[in-house]
Amino acid sequence: MLVVKNLKVRYGHIEALKDVSFEVPAGKIVTLIGANGAGKTTTLRALSGLEKAAAGSVTFKGRDITGMEAHRLVPLGMAHVPEGRKIFPTLTVRENLELGGWTIADKREARRRMEEVYEIFPRVKERASQLGGTLSGGEQQMLAVGRAIVTGGDLLLLDEPSMGLAPVLVDEIFEQIVAINKRGRTILLVEQNAAEALEIADYAYVLETGYSTLSGPAKEMAADDRVREAYLGV
Repeated sequence: MLVVKNLKVRYGHIEALKDVSFEVPAGKIVTLIGANGAGKTTTLRALSGLEKAAAGSVTFKGRDITGMEAHRLVPLGMAHVPEGRKIFPTLTVRENLELGGWTIADKREARRRMEEVYEIFPRVKERASQLGGTLSGGEQQMLAVGRAIVTGGDLLLLDEPSMGLAPVLVDEIFEQIVAINKRGRTILLVEQNAAEALEIADYAYVLETGYSTLSGPAKEMAADDRVREAYLGV
């Protein structure tokens, strides 16, 4: 579904991504792991059109989308859930979800997707009339992912979904990511919690200072001594 080759991104004279390549097969969960500053968030921002690639290529569903603006990528089926959730705190939960579907011409389809979100996240349904800013951190994360589902994303880019959450909520969020994947959505996951990410992913790539350095099936990567020492604390 997604093929990234030799991606480079610069911030002025600083080369944030030097050479990043990976693939995300349709229907799979792929995780990018690495230390802070490795380039994980920059990679997602470049894929979703929020940063311009200095070199390399990005192909989505067989189409070259390198340099394409973010608003043109959404109708193609790519949805980005950014680090920090970025919900609208002064709007209700329902209004946040409705904004996710504002480009959908078929309003019955938009309502169907909202119902799907409520099935995946019952707590979001319970809080439908609450202001987004009054939700807990875990509930806001559920809302942010739910909004991406309403947009119709076939590929969800999830940036640090467990950040700042209590351990019990971390487990719940990862269970829900698996449930979303089982419903047919492909997921590219950036996650500091490498152990949890490798547990649910099909494939994994390691990013180090702007380079993709290691890759393979997630279970094999979790058993790799280099990964265990650097990212799993073993």
